[in-house]
Amino acid sequence: MSGTPSSSRPTESQLTEPRSTESWLADAVLYQIYPQSFADANGDGIGDIAGITERLDYLSWLGVDAIWLSPCFASPFGDAGYDVADYLRVAERYGTNRELIALAEAARARGIRVLLDLVAGHTSIDHPWFRAAADDPDDHRYIWSDRAAGSRWNPSPGSRPGYYLQNFYPIQPALNFGYAQMNDAEPWRQPVDAAGPRANRAALRDIMTYWLDRGISGFRVDMASSLVKDDPDRAETGRLWTELRGWLEQRYPQAALIAEWGDPAVSVPAGFHADFFLHFTGRALLSLWDNRAGVQQRAALSGPCYFDAEGRGSVDEFLAAYQAATATIAGAGWVALPTSNHDFSRLACGPRTRDQLGPAFAFLLTWPTVPAIYYGDEIGMRYVPGLPDKEGSELAPDHNRAGSRTPMQWDDSAGAGFSTAAPERFYLPLDPAADRSSVAAQRADGDSLLNLVRRLIALRRAHPALGTTGGAEVLCSGYPLVYLRGTSYLVVVNPRREPARAAVAGATAARLSTARPLEARGVKVAGGELTVDGFGYGVFALD
Repeated sequence: MSGTPSSSRPTESQLTEPRSTESWLADAVLYQIYPQSFADANGDGIGDIAGITERLDYLSWLGVDAIWLSPCFASPFGDAGYDVADYLRVAERYGTNRELIALAEAARARGIRVLLDLVAGHTSIDHPWFRAAADDPDDHRYIWSDRAAGSRWNPSPGSRPGYYLQNFYPIQPALNFGYAQMNDAEPWRQPVDAAGPRANRAALRDIMTYWLDRGISGFRVDMASSLVKDDPDRAETGRLWTELRGWLEQRYPQAALIAEWGDPAVSVPAGFHADFFLHFTGRALLSLWDNRAGVQQRAALSGPCYFDAEGRGSVDEFLAAYQAATATIAGAGWVALPTSNHDFSRLACGPRTRDQLGPAFAFLLTWPTVPAIYYGDEIGMRYVPGLPDKEGSELAPDHNRAGSRTPMQWDDSAGAGFSTAAPERFYLPLDPAADRSSVAAQRADGDSLLNLVRRLIALRRAHPALGTTGGAEVLCSGYPLVYLRGTSYLVVVNPRREPARAAVAGATAARLSTARPLEARGVKVAGGELTVDGFGYGVFALD
Protein backbone atom coordinates (compact mmCIF):
# COMPACT_ATOMS: atom_id res chain seq x y z
CA MET A 1 0.00 0.00 0.00
CA SER A 2 1.38 3.40 -0.86
CA GLY A 3 0.25 6.93 -1.47
CA THR A 4 1.76 9.96 -3.16
CA PRO A 5 1.11 13.03 -1.04
CA SER A 6 0.94 16.48 -2.51
CA SER A 7 3.97 18.71 -1.99
CA SER A 8 4.34 22.47 -1.98
CA ARG A 9 7.90 23.80 -2.11
CA PRO A 10 8.85 27.35 -1.12
CA THR A 11 9.26 29.74 -4.03
CA GLU A 12 12.21 32.07 -4.56
CA SER A 13 10.18 35.01 -3.27
CA GLN A 14 9.25 33.04 -0.16
CA LEU A 15 12.91 32.24 0.46
CA THR A 16 13.83 35.91 0.33
CA GLU A 17 11.04 36.95 2.68
CA PRO A 18 12.21 37.45 6.28
CA ARG A 19 11.88 34.04 7.87
CA SER A 20 13.85 33.12 10.95
CA THR A 21 16.28 30.25 10.86
CA GLU A 22 14.17 28.60 13.54
CA SER A 23 11.22 28.40 11.18
CA TRP A 24 12.88 27.30 7.93
CA LEU A 25 15.35 24.86 9.49
CA ALA A 26 12.59 23.22 11.51
CA ASP A 27 10.95 22.19 8.23
CA ALA A 28 14.13 21.30 6.34
CA VAL A 29 15.47 18.09 4.87
CA LEU A 30 19.24 18.50 4.47
CA TYR A 31 21.34 16.88 1.76
CA GLN A 32 25.12 16.61 2.10
CA ILE A 33 27.23 16.81 -1.05
CA TYR A 34 30.86 15.74 -1.18
CA PRO A 35 31.87 18.01 -4.09
CA GLN A 36 34.70 15.83 -5.42
CA SER A 37 32.29 12.97 -6.01
CA PHE A 38 28.90 14.39 -6.95
CA ALA A 39 29.01 15.56 -10.57
CA ASP A 40 31.85 16.52 -12.90
CA ALA A 41 30.92 19.16 -15.50
CA ASN A 42 34.33 19.81 -17.05
CA GLY A 43 35.40 16.21 -17.64
CA ASP A 44 38.52 16.11 -15.48
CA GLY A 45 37.28 13.25 -13.29
CA ILE A 46 36.68 15.41 -10.21
CA GLY A 47 33.28 16.77 -9.23
CA ASP A 48 32.81 20.53 -9.34
CA ILE A 49 30.44 23.40 -8.59
CA ALA A 50 29.11 23.54 -12.16
CA GLY A 51 28.26 19.85 -11.92
CA ILE A 52 26.22 20.47 -8.77
CA THR A 53 24.37 23.30 -10.51
CA GLU A 54 23.53 20.99 -13.41
CA ARG A 55 21.96 18.52 -10.96
CA LEU A 56 19.81 21.01 -9.04
CA ASP A 57 16.66 19.90 -10.87
CA TYR A 58 17.21 16.42 -9.46
CA LEU A 59 17.55 17.76 -5.93
CA SER A 60 14.43 19.87 -6.41
CA TRP A 61 12.55 16.80 -7.71
CA LEU A 62 13.75 14.82 -4.68
CA GLY A 63 12.39 17.54 -2.41
CA VAL A 64 15.37 18.57 -0.27
CA ASP A 65 15.38 22.06 1.23
CA ALA A 66 19.08 22.73 1.82
CA ILE A 67 22.34 21.33 0.54
CA TRP A 68 25.52 21.31 2.60
CA LEU A 69 28.77 21.24 0.66
CA SER A 70 31.83 19.69 2.24
CA PRO A 71 34.73 22.19 2.04
CA CYS A 72 35.10 23.72 -1.40
CA PHE A 73 37.77 26.31 -0.56
CA ALA A 74 41.34 26.56 -1.84
CA SER A 75 43.38 23.75 -0.31
CA PRO A 76 46.35 21.46 -0.94
CA PHE A 77 43.88 18.64 -0.21
CA GLY A 78 45.97 16.76 2.29
CA ASP A 79 42.69 16.07 4.11
CA ALA A 80 40.22 16.31 1.23
CA GLY A 81 39.72 20.06 1.67
CA TYR A 82 39.53 20.13 5.46
CA ASP A 83 42.93 21.83 5.29
CA VAL A 84 41.94 25.28 4.07
CA ALA A 85 44.47 27.59 2.44
CA ASP A 86 42.02 30.42 1.65
CA TYR A 87 38.52 30.68 3.12
CA LEU A 88 37.46 33.32 0.61
CA ARG A 89 38.41 31.51 -2.60
CA VAL A 90 36.86 28.42 -4.18
CA ALA A 91 39.38 25.68 -4.97
CA GLU A 92 40.42 25.70 -8.60
CA ARG A 93 39.42 22.04 -8.99
CA TYR A 94 35.81 23.05 -8.21
CA GLY A 95 35.57 26.27 -10.20
CA THR A 96 35.34 29.90 -9.17
CA ASN A 97 33.69 32.11 -6.59
CA ARG A 98 31.39 33.33 -9.35
CA GLU A 99 30.24 29.75 -9.99
CA LEU A 100 29.54 29.16 -6.30
CA ILE A 101 27.50 32.37 -6.12
CA ALA A 102 25.63 31.28 -9.27
CA LEU A 103 24.94 27.90 -7.64
CA ALA A 104 23.42 29.62 -4.60
CA GLU A 105 21.25 31.79 -6.88
CA ALA A 106 20.10 28.85 -9.02
CA ALA A 107 19.35 26.77 -5.93
CA ARG A 108 17.37 29.59 -4.35
CA ALA A 109 15.25 29.84 -7.50
CA ARG A 110 14.29 26.21 -6.83
CA GLY A 111 13.55 26.73 -3.14
CA ILE A 112 16.86 25.25 -1.97
CA ARG A 113 19.38 26.90 0.36
CA VAL A 114 23.14 26.32 0.18
CA LEU A 115 25.24 25.81 3.32
CA LEU A 116 29.03 25.78 3.36
CA ASP A 117 31.41 23.84 5.56
CA LEU A 118 33.32 26.18 7.88
CA VAL A 119 36.57 24.66 9.11
CA ALA A 120 36.89 26.89 12.17
CA GLY A 121 39.53 25.27 14.34
CA HIS A 122 42.52 24.97 12.02
CA THR A 123 43.88 25.89 8.60
CA SER A 124 46.30 24.32 6.17
CA ILE A 125 50.02 24.84 6.74
CA ASP A 126 49.81 26.57 3.34
CA HIS A 127 47.46 29.29 4.59
CA PRO A 128 49.10 32.75 4.47
CA TRP A 129 48.29 33.19 8.16
CA PHE A 130 50.41 30.18 9.07
CA ARG A 131 53.24 31.05 6.70
CA ALA A 132 53.46 34.47 8.33
CA ALA A 133 53.27 33.01 11.85
CA ALA A 134 56.05 30.52 11.11
CA ASP A 135 58.42 33.44 10.61
CA ASP A 136 57.13 35.83 13.27
CA PRO A 137 57.48 34.99 16.99
CA ASP A 138 55.05 37.82 17.81
CA ASP A 139 52.23 36.33 15.72
CA HIS A 140 49.73 34.48 17.90
CA ARG A 141 47.08 33.34 15.40
CA TYR A 142 48.23 29.75 16.09
CA ILE A 143 49.37 27.89 19.20
CA TRP A 144 53.14 27.74 19.60
CA SER A 145 55.41 26.41 22.34
CA ASP A 146 59.14 26.42 22.96
CA ARG A 147 59.18 22.63 23.21
CA ALA A 148 57.33 19.58 21.94
CA ALA A 149 54.83 18.97 24.72
CA GLY A 150 53.40 15.79 23.22
CA SER A 151 52.81 13.90 19.98
CA ARG A 152 50.60 16.63 18.51
CA TRP A 153 53.37 19.22 18.48
CA ASN A 154 55.43 19.72 15.31
CA PRO A 155 58.64 21.66 14.68
CA SER A 156 58.32 25.08 13.12
CA PRO A 157 58.73 25.02 9.31
CA GLY A 158 59.97 28.61 9.30
CA SER A 159 62.52 30.85 10.99
CA ARG A 160 60.44 31.03 14.14
CA PRO A 161 61.82 28.66 16.80
CA GLY A 162 59.65 26.17 18.64
CA TYR A 163 56.70 23.96 17.80
CA TYR A 164 53.11 24.38 16.64
CA LEU A 165 50.07 22.40 17.80
CA GLN A 166 48.15 20.34 15.24
CA ASN A 167 44.42 19.81 15.46
CA PHE A 168 44.06 16.59 13.47
CA TYR A 169 46.86 15.90 10.99
CA PRO A 170 50.24 17.74 11.16
CA ILE A 171 49.16 19.68 8.04
CA GLN A 172 46.34 21.26 10.10
CA PRO A 173 47.81 23.72 12.63
CA ALA A 174 45.39 24.66 15.40
CA LEU A 175 44.16 28.23 15.35
CA ASN A 176 44.55 29.95 18.69
CA PHE A 177 41.22 30.59 20.39
CA GLY A 178 42.90 30.54 23.77
CA TYR A 179 42.94 28.14 26.71
CA ALA A 180 40.19 27.82 29.27
CA GLN A 181 42.76 27.14 32.00
CA MET A 182 46.23 28.52 32.56
CA ASN A 183 49.15 26.28 33.55
CA ASP A 184 52.48 27.59 34.85
CA ALA A 185 54.23 24.59 33.31
CA GLU A 186 52.97 25.66 29.87
CA PRO A 187 53.59 29.39 29.67
CA TRP A 188 52.63 29.54 25.98
CA ARG A 189 48.96 29.20 26.90
CA GLN A 190 46.99 32.36 26.26
CA PRO A 191 43.60 33.33 27.70
CA VAL A 192 40.57 33.49 25.42
CA ASP A 193 40.64 37.30 25.42
CA ALA A 194 44.26 37.62 24.26
CA ALA A 195 45.03 39.36 20.97
CA GLY A 196 45.45 36.17 18.90
CA PRO A 197 42.14 34.60 19.99
CA ARG A 198 40.34 37.91 19.45
CA ALA A 199 41.75 38.16 15.93
CA ASN A 200 40.55 34.65 15.12
CA ARG A 201 37.04 35.31 16.40
CA ALA A 202 36.94 38.41 14.22
CA ALA A 203 38.18 36.34 11.26
CA LEU A 204 35.28 33.89 11.69
CA ARG A 205 32.86 36.81 11.44
CA ASP A 206 34.65 38.12 8.36
CA ILE A 207 34.48 34.74 6.61
CA MET A 208 30.80 34.32 7.42
CA THR A 209 30.04 37.87 6.28
CA TYR A 210 31.80 37.35 2.96
CA TRP A 211 29.76 34.29 2.01
CA LEU A 212 26.44 35.32 3.57
CA ASP A 213 26.61 38.57 1.60
CA ARG A 214 26.95 36.45 -1.55
CA GLY A 215 23.84 34.34 -1.07
CA ILE A 216 25.02 31.48 1.14
CA SER A 217 22.42 30.55 3.79
CA GLY A 218 24.62 29.33 6.62
CA PHE A 219 27.34 27.00 7.77
CA ARG A 220 28.01 23.55 9.11
CA VAL A 221 30.95 24.05 11.45
CA ASP A 222 33.67 21.41 11.38
CA MET A 223 34.96 20.21 14.77
CA ALA A 224 32.98 22.95 16.46
CA SER A 225 33.89 21.79 19.97
CA SER A 226 37.65 21.92 19.35
CA LEU A 227 38.36 25.64 19.40
CA VAL A 228 39.24 26.60 22.98
CA LYS A 229 41.84 24.22 24.40
CA ASP A 230 41.84 22.56 27.83
CA ASP A 231 38.14 23.33 28.11
CA PRO A 232 36.79 20.15 29.77
CA ASP A 233 33.19 21.28 30.08
CA ARG A 234 33.35 23.29 26.81
CA ALA A 235 32.19 26.38 28.71
CA GLU A 236 34.60 28.79 27.01
CA THR A 237 34.01 27.22 23.60
CA GLY A 238 30.29 27.60 24.28
CA ARG A 239 30.72 31.28 25.13
CA LEU A 240 32.58 31.81 21.86
CA TRP A 241 29.71 30.34 19.83
CA THR A 242 27.09 32.15 21.90
CA GLU A 243 28.82 35.41 21.02
CA LEU A 244 28.89 34.51 17.32
CA ARG A 245 25.24 33.42 17.37
CA GLY A 246 24.27 36.78 18.89
CA TRP A 247 26.14 38.57 16.12
CA LEU A 248 24.41 36.41 13.49
CA GLU A 249 20.99 37.13 14.97
CA GLN A 250 21.67 40.84 14.58
CA ARG A 251 23.22 40.78 11.12
CA TYR A 252 21.87 37.65 9.40
CA PRO A 253 18.80 36.37 11.24
CA GLN A 254 17.96 33.87 8.47
CA ALA A 255 21.40 32.20 8.53
CA ALA A 256 21.80 28.70 9.93
CA LEU A 257 24.62 27.60 12.21
CA ILE A 258 24.86 23.81 12.48
CA ALA A 259 27.52 22.06 14.55
CA GLU A 260 29.74 19.08 13.99
CA TRP A 261 29.90 18.60 17.74
CA GLY A 262 27.95 15.41 18.32
CA ASP A 263 26.43 16.56 21.60
CA PRO A 264 23.30 18.64 20.96
CA ALA A 265 22.63 19.00 24.69
CA VAL A 266 25.80 21.12 24.91
CA SER A 267 26.11 22.70 21.46
CA VAL A 268 22.55 23.95 20.97
CA PRO A 269 22.44 25.85 24.30
CA ALA A 270 25.84 27.26 23.29
CA GLY A 271 24.33 28.93 20.22
CA PHE A 272 23.95 26.42 17.40
CA HIS A 273 20.60 26.00 15.72
CA ALA A 274 21.18 22.25 15.40
CA ASP A 275 23.78 19.58 15.98
CA PHE A 276 24.17 16.06 14.63
CA PHE A 277 24.17 12.82 16.49
CA LEU A 278 27.53 11.55 15.24
CA HIS A 279 29.62 8.40 15.26
CA PHE A 280 32.46 9.82 17.37
CA THR A 281 30.46 11.22 20.30
CA GLY A 282 28.20 8.95 22.31
CA ARG A 283 26.51 5.95 20.78
CA ALA A 284 23.11 7.25 19.68
CA LEU A 285 23.92 7.16 15.96
CA LEU A 286 25.97 3.99 16.20
CA SER A 287 23.19 2.19 18.04
CA LEU A 288 20.91 2.81 15.06
CA TRP A 289 23.04 2.22 11.96
CA ASP A 290 26.51 0.86 12.72
CA ASN A 291 26.87 -2.79 11.72
CA ARG A 292 30.66 -2.62 12.08
CA ALA A 293 31.19 -3.55 8.46
CA GLY A 294 32.74 -0.28 7.26
CA VAL A 295 34.81 2.49 8.82
CA GLN A 296 33.69 1.64 12.35
CA GLN A 297 35.00 -1.92 12.49
CA ARG A 298 36.59 -1.35 15.87
CA ALA A 299 34.27 -2.47 18.65
CA ALA A 300 32.22 0.68 19.15
CA LEU A 301 29.14 -1.10 20.43
CA SER A 302 28.53 -3.78 22.98
CA GLY A 303 25.99 -5.40 20.69
CA PRO A 304 24.30 -5.17 17.27
CA CYS A 305 22.65 -1.96 16.10
CA TYR A 306 18.87 -1.67 15.94
CA PHE A 307 18.75 -1.68 12.14
CA ASP A 308 20.17 -5.17 12.13
CA ALA A 309 18.63 -7.68 9.73
CA GLU A 310 18.73 -10.42 12.34
CA GLY A 311 16.75 -8.31 14.80
CA ARG A 312 19.33 -8.53 17.57
CA GLY A 313 19.59 -4.82 18.42
CA SER A 314 17.73 -2.38 20.60
CA VAL A 315 16.46 1.13 19.92
CA ASP A 316 16.49 1.99 23.62
CA GLU A 317 19.95 3.56 23.60
CA PHE A 318 18.98 5.95 20.82
CA LEU A 319 15.69 6.81 22.49
CA ALA A 320 17.40 7.57 25.79
CA ALA A 321 20.00 9.81 24.13
CA TYR A 322 17.36 11.62 22.09
CA GLN A 323 15.11 12.21 25.09
CA ALA A 324 18.01 13.47 27.21
CA ALA A 325 19.19 15.86 24.48
CA THR A 326 15.75 17.30 23.71
CA ALA A 327 14.95 17.74 27.40
CA THR A 328 18.09 19.87 27.75
CA ILE A 329 17.58 21.76 24.49
CA ALA A 330 13.99 22.55 25.55
CA GLY A 331 12.91 23.81 22.14
CA ALA A 332 15.92 26.09 21.55
CA GLY A 333 17.06 24.08 18.52
CA TRP A 334 17.17 20.60 17.09
CA VAL A 335 18.97 17.31 16.94
CA ALA A 336 19.98 16.47 13.37
CA LEU A 337 20.08 12.82 12.32
CA PRO A 338 22.18 11.81 9.29
CA THR A 339 21.98 8.67 7.20
CA SER A 340 25.80 8.77 7.11
CA ASN A 341 28.47 11.27 6.08
CA HIS A 342 31.91 11.58 4.50
CA ASP A 343 33.52 10.13 7.66
CA PHE A 344 31.10 7.30 8.42
CA SER A 345 29.85 4.16 6.70
CA ARG A 346 26.88 4.43 4.37
CA LEU A 347 23.58 2.81 5.33
CA ALA A 348 24.18 0.17 2.66
CA CYS A 349 27.30 -1.34 4.17
CA GLY A 350 28.52 -4.91 4.42
CA PRO A 351 25.57 -7.31 4.66
CA ARG A 352 22.99 -4.49 4.72
CA THR A 353 21.74 -3.98 1.17
CA ARG A 354 19.57 -1.28 -0.38
CA ASP A 355 16.45 -3.47 -0.29
CA GLN A 356 16.67 -3.32 3.51
CA LEU A 357 16.70 0.50 3.71
CA GLY A 358 12.98 1.28 3.48
CA PRO A 359 12.48 1.07 7.27
CA ALA A 360 15.55 3.26 7.86
CA PHE A 361 14.21 6.07 5.69
CA ALA A 362 10.68 5.67 7.07
CA PHE A 363 12.18 6.24 10.51
CA LEU A 364 14.55 9.05 9.47
CA LEU A 365 11.84 11.06 7.75
CA THR A 366 9.15 10.71 10.43
CA TRP A 367 11.19 11.05 13.63
CA PRO A 368 11.23 14.60 15.13
CA THR A 369 14.86 15.30 14.21
CA VAL A 370 16.20 17.33 11.28
CA PRO A 371 17.02 14.63 8.69
CA ALA A 372 20.26 14.80 6.70
CA ILE A 373 20.68 12.58 3.65
CA TYR A 374 24.24 11.88 2.50
CA TYR A 375 24.47 12.00 -1.29
CA GLY A 376 23.67 8.64 -2.85
CA ASP A 377 22.12 7.11 0.25
CA GLU A 378 18.72 7.80 -1.31
CA ILE A 379 19.53 5.23 -4.02
CA GLY A 380 21.28 2.84 -1.64
CA MET A 381 24.84 3.50 -2.78
CA ARG A 382 27.03 1.15 -0.81
CA TYR A 383 30.19 1.62 1.23
CA VAL A 384 32.92 0.29 -1.08
CA PRO A 385 35.62 -1.61 0.84
CA GLY A 386 39.22 -2.05 -0.12
CA LEU A 387 39.94 1.36 -1.66
CA PRO A 388 43.37 3.02 -1.43
CA ASP A 389 44.00 5.99 0.81
CA LYS A 390 42.86 9.17 -0.92
CA GLU A 391 43.66 12.62 0.42
CA GLY A 392 43.97 11.46 4.00
CA SER A 393 40.95 9.15 3.97
CA GLU A 394 42.67 6.26 5.77
CA LEU A 395 42.83 6.78 9.52
CA ALA A 396 43.84 3.19 10.26
CA PRO A 397 44.07 -0.05 8.25
CA ASP A 398 40.45 -0.86 9.10
CA HIS A 399 39.20 2.74 9.00
CA ASN A 400 39.22 4.06 5.44
CA ARG A 401 36.66 6.75 4.78
CA ALA A 402 37.15 6.56 1.00
CA GLY A 403 34.52 3.81 0.83
CA SER A 404 31.84 6.42 1.61
CA ARG A 405 33.19 8.96 -0.89
CA THR A 406 32.87 7.21 -4.26
CA PRO A 407 31.31 8.91 -7.31
CA MET A 408 27.57 9.49 -7.46
CA GLN A 409 25.82 6.92 -9.64
CA TRP A 410 23.57 8.88 -11.98
CA ASP A 411 22.98 6.29 -14.69
CA ASP A 412 24.03 2.86 -15.88
CA SER A 413 26.71 3.98 -18.33
CA ALA A 414 30.37 3.05 -17.90
CA GLY A 415 31.08 6.30 -16.05
CA ALA A 416 27.75 6.22 -14.19
CA GLY A 417 26.96 9.69 -15.54
CA PHE A 418 29.42 11.18 -13.06
CA SER A 419 32.03 12.31 -15.58
CA THR A 420 33.00 12.06 -19.24
CA ALA A 421 36.62 11.40 -18.20
CA ALA A 422 38.13 7.96 -18.46
CA PRO A 423 37.24 6.06 -15.25
CA GLU A 424 40.91 5.76 -14.27
CA ARG A 425 40.94 9.57 -13.89
CA PHE A 426 37.98 9.61 -11.49
CA TYR A 427 38.60 11.09 -8.05
CA LEU A 428 37.81 7.65 -6.62
CA PRO A 429 36.82 4.45 -8.40
CA LEU A 430 33.17 3.74 -9.05
CA ASP A 431 31.51 0.97 -7.10
CA PRO A 432 32.49 -2.09 -9.18
CA ALA A 433 29.39 -4.10 -8.22
CA ALA A 434 27.47 -5.37 -11.24
CA ASP A 435 24.18 -4.42 -9.62
CA ARG A 436 25.18 -0.94 -8.47
CA SER A 437 22.20 1.36 -8.19
CA SER A 438 21.62 4.50 -10.24
CA VAL A 439 19.34 7.52 -10.18
CA ALA A 440 18.11 6.88 -13.72
CA ALA A 441 17.06 3.28 -13.09
CA GLN A 442 15.42 4.08 -9.78
CA ARG A 443 13.53 7.13 -11.07
CA ALA A 444 11.96 4.84 -13.67
CA ASP A 445 10.90 2.31 -11.02
CA GLY A 446 7.96 3.44 -8.91
CA ASP A 447 8.80 0.85 -6.25
CA SER A 448 12.44 1.90 -5.90
CA LEU A 449 14.14 3.22 -2.79
CA LEU A 450 14.62 6.60 -4.49
CA ASN A 451 10.92 7.02 -5.17
CA LEU A 452 10.12 5.93 -1.62
CA VAL A 453 12.49 8.57 -0.21
CA ARG A 454 10.92 11.20 -2.46
CA ARG A 455 7.42 10.26 -1.30
CA LEU A 456 8.46 10.27 2.36
CA ILE A 457 10.00 13.75 2.02
CA ALA A 458 6.79 14.99 0.40
CA LEU A 459 4.76 13.29 3.15
CA ARG A 460 6.81 15.07 5.82
CA ARG A 461 6.18 18.39 4.11
CA ALA A 462 2.46 17.76 3.61
CA HIS A 463 1.94 16.70 7.24
CA PRO A 464 3.91 18.98 9.60
CA ALA A 465 3.16 16.68 12.56
CA LEU A 466 5.66 14.24 10.99
CA GLY A 467 8.43 16.84 11.24
CA THR A 468 10.24 18.43 14.16
CA THR A 469 7.07 19.86 15.71
CA GLY A 470 6.10 18.00 18.85
CA GLY A 471 7.43 14.79 20.26
CA ALA A 472 6.98 11.13 19.52
CA GLU A 473 5.09 8.76 21.78
CA VAL A 474 6.70 5.34 21.56
CA LEU A 475 4.11 2.57 21.79
CA CYS A 476 6.50 -0.33 21.16
CA SER A 477 10.29 -0.12 21.27
CA GLY A 478 11.14 -3.62 20.11
CA TYR A 479 10.62 -5.16 16.69
CA PRO A 480 8.64 -3.47 15.26
CA LEU A 481 9.19 0.06 16.50
CA VAL A 482 5.81 1.76 16.75
CA TYR A 483 5.29 5.42 17.60
CA LEU A 484 2.66 8.11 17.42
CA ARG A 485 3.40 11.52 15.91
CA GLY A 486 1.08 14.31 16.93
CA THR A 487 -2.29 12.85 17.71
CA SER A 488 -3.11 11.39 14.33
CA TYR A 489 -0.11 9.69 12.73
CA LEU A 490 1.12 6.19 13.47
CA VAL A 491 4.55 5.03 12.27
CA VAL A 492 5.65 1.39 12.17
CA VAL A 493 9.13 0.16 11.18
CA ASN A 494 10.54 -3.36 11.20
CA PRO A 495 14.27 -3.37 10.30
CA ARG A 496 14.68 -7.12 10.69
CA ARG A 497 14.34 -9.87 8.09
CA GLU A 498 11.69 -11.81 9.99
CA PRO A 499 8.09 -10.59 10.42
CA ALA A 500 7.21 -8.86 13.67
CA ARG A 501 4.04 -8.26 15.69
CA ALA A 502 3.02 -5.56 18.13
CA ALA A 503 -0.09 -5.19 20.23
CA VAL A 504 -1.22 -1.60 20.72
CA ALA A 505 -3.13 -0.85 23.89
CA GLY A 506 -5.17 2.06 25.20
CA ALA A 507 -6.88 4.75 23.18
CA THR A 508 -4.68 4.20 20.12
CA ALA A 509 -5.83 0.57 19.85
CA ALA A 510 -9.41 1.72 19.48
CA ARG A 511 -8.37 3.98 16.60
CA LEU A 512 -6.43 1.37 14.64
CA SER A 513 -9.51 0.41 12.71
CA THR A 514 -9.46 3.91 11.19
CA ALA A 515 -5.84 3.67 10.08
CA ARG A 516 -5.35 4.93 6.52
CA PRO A 517 -1.99 4.14 4.90
CA LEU A 518 -0.13 7.22 3.68
CA GLU A 519 2.95 5.14 2.82
CA ALA A 520 3.19 1.48 3.75
CA ARG A 521 4.76 -1.80 2.76
CA GLY A 522 3.93 -5.11 4.37
CA VAL A 523 1.89 -3.85 7.33
CA LYS A 524 -1.43 -5.42 8.35
CA VAL A 525 -3.76 -4.00 10.96
CA ALA A 526 -6.22 -6.32 12.69
CA GLY A 527 -7.99 -5.38 15.88
CA GLY A 528 -5.40 -3.95 18.25
CA GLU A 529 -2.48 -5.77 16.61
CA LEU A 530 0.01 -4.82 13.92
CA THR A 531 1.74 -7.48 11.82
CA VAL A 532 4.74 -6.31 9.82
CA ASP A 533 6.63 -8.20 7.14
CA GLY A 534 10.41 -8.36 7.22
CA PHE A 535 11.83 -4.93 6.33
CA GLY A 536 8.30 -3.57 6.40
CA TYR A 537 7.23 -0.05 7.35
CA GLY A 538 4.16 2.11 7.41
CA VAL A 539 2.95 5.65 8.01
CA PHE A 540 -0.76 5.82 8.82
CA ALA A 541 -3.27 8.56 9.48
CA LEU A 542 -5.65 7.85 12.35
CA ASP A 543 -9.14 9.36 12.51
